[in-house]
Amino acid sequence: MMRRLAFLLRPSWLALAVVVLAFAYLCFTVLAPWQLGKNTTTSRANSQLERALTAQPVPLTTVLPHQDSSAPDEQWRPVTATGHYLAEAQVLVRLRLVDGAPAVEVLTPFAVRGGPTVLVNRGYVRTDDGGSRMPQIAPPPDGQVTITARLRDSQEAVPGKNPFSENGFRQVYSINTEQVAALTKVPLTGSYLQLVEDQPGGLGLIALPRRDAGPFLSYGIQWIAFGILAPIGLGYFAYAEMRARRAEKSDAGADADPDEPAPPMTVEQKLADRYGRRR
Repeated sequence: MMRRLAFLLRPSWLALAVVVLAFAYLCFTVLAPWQLGKNTTTSRANSQLERALTAQPVPLTTVLPHQDSSAPDEQWRPVTATGHYLAEAQVLVRLRLVDGAPAVEVLTPFAVRGGPTVLVNRGYVRTDDGGSRMPQIAPPPDGQVTITARLRDSQEAVPGKNPFSENGFRQVYSINTEQVAALTKVPLTGSYLQLVEDQPGGLGLIALPRRDAGPFLSYGIQWIAFGILAPIGLGYFAYAEMRARRAEKSDAGADADPDEPAPPMTVEQKLADRYGRRR
């Protein structure tokens, strides 16, 4: 049996086995978890959005009671807050698209009366000249106002894209509350707010995302299936190679002529045959 499987030790078969096993390992440890993780994140966001669409607004301080608060389990929930905008700490978010056109989103800290300071996404403003020139941005109202907004999770900072100031505007590439707090020197909560329609200081309304589960679950299952099928395929090809070799040997034996005389025995073969019989 070991002689039949000796061909598996050839460099070509060993290289193929390494590639197949490495691919299966990546399927189970990297590719499938990556897609399934994205499916979990998307399902969580869809579930939060669905609950929030029918929820009534609650005071912000019940969800974000102090400056270090965040509410990752309450994303999209509507809240109300009374306080005033800190217009001097305004920040723009670059490279946004609204209906396929370039835009910036306008972030302004909001000091809640009797509560923390929270970052507010006031909405978007379209840019001119493909985003190279900043548009006129209406300032937020002075004095105390009451706003209604939706809670949002802080975004990840974009690697290699640091905040900067240009033409009098502080600019960032994502809505990361820690990054904005460091840029403006204004302490902010971990979650931020996104204004709903017809609010004081509101600009272009940012639409809610569509509830779409996406293909991530099916992709994750496919990678698991690939990880299972790859070693099975390797085993099948090894078995097919072994059968082909066995068939070749059988054909070679069948092609031999039974009437053809056997080659003469050597002296060594004759001695071995004679003394073997005496024993």
